[in-house]
Amino acid sequence: MKENRRNRPFGEKKDFRKRPETQDTQRRNHSKVKKVRFRLYIEYEGTRYSGWQIQKNAKSVQGKILEAAEKVFGQNEIEFKGSGRTDSGVHALCQVAHLEVYTMLAPEIVRMKLNDELPSDINVLEVEKADYKFHARHDAVSRSYIYQISKRRSAFAKNFVWWIKDRLDIEKMRSAAIKFIGLNDFVSFSDKDDIEKSTKVLLQDIQIKEEGDLILIRITGSHFLWKMVRRIVGVLVEIGRGNLHAPDIDRFLNEESGEPAKYTAPPSGLFLENIYYTKEKNDNAVQSFITIKSMKNSAYKK
Repeated sequence: MKENRRNRPFGEKKDFRKRPETQDTQRRNHSKVKKVRFRLYIEYEGTRYSGWQIQKNAKSVQGKILEAAEKVFGQNEIEFKGSGRTDSGVHALCQVAHLEVYTMLAPEIVRMKLNDELPSDINVLEVEKADYKFHARHDAVSRSYIYQISKRRSAFAKNFVWWIKDRLDIEKMRSAAIKFIGLNDFVSFSDKDDIEKSTKVLLQDIQIKEEGDLILIRITGSHFLWKMVRRIVGVLVEIGRGNLHAPDIDRFLNEESGEPAKYTAPPSGLFLENIYYTKEKNDNAVQSFITIKSMKNSAYKK
């Protein structure tokens, strides 16, 4: 029944404000708009977060992006999952996630609107439409991480490197790293994790490169266990220091040991570099995220 204008008190205006949607109106709206699945490429600085995955009473990267998506799309029927977890304090140069929502927005508009709602240490690099069967984690065939070690103290890079005062023997580290390549049981390099059913991982490649006063370690594998990359790096550093030797890696891989846990590298230097969805080899050159110039023969040095 239409409202009779004459029945409204004099001077009272009709309220044209949008009323909250009920579940019935949301269903009717969804029937007009198709469900779409997007692939998101995301970079973030992990310093302020407890990791990628949503956790109770903790701030996570996934949680922040999901909050932004709920603001952009105004709905709770959102599926948002990443290619895998990163530990507390670990960064990402290119995390991949899938987002499934009811929307008519174009991918570029989705990217812009999400970034408008996100804090400065999380950035959506690109959004593209994906097949409805695409799953960011299950479809990934390999992943790569880069770890950055600094040979000197830096005023600018504390959150992005592990500063090691000792001189490291890079050649010993390179020759020992080969022992990790292949399918091995990395139970000694991980904490107990109820999610992972197996501790066997296929490592495809480890590269170690010097760049200025940085030592870069890139590790590529089928997947990674909790703290696994940081413990591999820690063991390689102890070999570079001369405290461990290459045969120790064989011992850690052949029998369960709690020793690698003592050498766990800090999260600050670790970056999730890329996620791969084909079996193509990663031929990209190992590059640092930041620059720490060598002071040896430096123009800054007087």
